Amino acid sequence: MQKIILDCDPGHDDAFAIMLACSHFNVLGITTVGGNGYLPNVTRNALQVLEVLGKTEIPVYPGHAGPAIQELTIADNVHGSSGMDGPHLPEPTISAQSEHAVDFIVRSAMNEEDLILIATGPLTNIAAALHRQPEIAQRIRALYFMGGGAYCGNWTPAAEFNIWVDPEAAYTVFHSKMPLYMAGVNLTRQCPVLKEDIETIRSFGNQTGKFAAELLDFFAKDGDAHLHDACAVAWVVDPSLVKDAFLHVDVELNGTLTRGMTVTDLRVLQSADCEKDLDLDSLKRWNDAPEDSPFRGLQPNTHVGMRLDFNRFRQLLFSTLQACR
Repeated sequence: MQKIILDCDPGHDDAFAIMLACSHFNVLGITTVGGNGYLPNVTRNALQVLEVLGKTEIPVYPGHAGPAIQELTIADNVHGSSGMDGPHLPEPTISAQSEHAVDFIVRSAMNEEDLILIATGPLTNIAAALHRQPEIAQRIRALYFMGGGAYCGNWTPAAEFNIWVDPEAAYTVFHSKMPLYMAGVNLTRQCPVLKEDIETIRSFGNQTGKFAAELLDFFAKDGDAHLHDACAVAWVVDPSLVKDAFLHVDVELNGTLTRGMTVTDLRVLQSADCEKDLDLDSLKRWNDAPEDSPFRGLQPNTHVGMRLDFNRFRQLLFSTLQACR
């Protein structure tokens, strides 16, 4: 099975990311970071999800409590005071590891072959690992992450939450030359939580299905929830679920209105047909012979998810949850 490390901040949608990861990969460890909730809460939540799944052998490594540059902002308006409100779960019987998440990431990257990182929270731990040992950028097969957006934000008009929480960390990652796969909000908003899906999951009758349905009862209470983080994991499980464009992405650090924005160079995708806007079939243009045009775009550094096969994603999610205990 593919070896992965999942760096997360559970979070309702992170919980679904954990469910998918534990069912389809050899999860060497789960690392936690301050984001959707404070670090003690998201670490406890990760342990609780593993207990529900019966995957208590997977170690959890707490990481950074927040960014170095600015105060941590949490999303308790979305995830509640615990970071994962809804289900009533007992305190976990398993404990987190004493080794710091950054040490674990560096150690694993330097000793394991063919390792994939998946990040579904702020990129604080990943950037710290790159600062600690830059060589991991060449050692890691790829980093798939939920964050940013090709042309929109959600926490601000320009910035998505995970990137906005720690833009400096994201800047480090985008400039690391690590193979990057970005599941931004332009992609994950194609993955809504549907009322009928909650009832389908509840009907599975197993422990995981009950837990998942209770998570979604809270998470989707306003009728506008999306399984953002699960998209990043599903992309690794089945790459054909996502159509991506290889583009240049950078992070705005200083803009008054745009701090945390993932500035995505979409010029290479501009269609000659203004009604079509972006032409995903023009992805090879960057490698074409030079043209006398200023709109070719900067050299790509990130595979940007653009289209999600939502029906097949649902099938993957249902079959995974139904097979859990």
